[in-house]
Amino acid sequence: VQLRESGGGSVQPGGSLRLECTYSQTTYNNACMGWFRQSPGKARETVASIESDGTATYRGTVRGRFTISKDDARNILYLEMNNLFPEDTGTYYCAAAYGYCLGLPMESRYDSWGQGTQVTVSS
Repeated sequence: VQLRESGGGSVQPGGSLRLECTYSQTTYNNACMGWFRQSPGKARETVASIESDGTATYRGTVRGRFTISKDDARNILYLEMNNLFPEDTGTYYCAAAYGYCLGLPMESRYDSWGQGTQVTVSS
């Protein structure tokens, strides 16, 4: 399964970006999908996950600012990011796994990963 992210870029604090992740396998329409990020010198961390029925879960620091969603007809996973902080800077990855998310799964839960897209928040 191929996952490909796009939509990264550089914005000022308070700005917005929308990330997209296209996936090549329609069976992931009925699976768990998520977004992770990795900042320089830090471990990769989960940002959000979404079940096949659209139920979303977020890490606390992004809740209320980020929105994860899916378009099953087009095989696209989204991450809408608003009111960005400098600490949101990092490489963002989408990931997919068969079955349920049941919250924010660890990296090991996911079967497939994209290559990442860079997000930089700086004044």
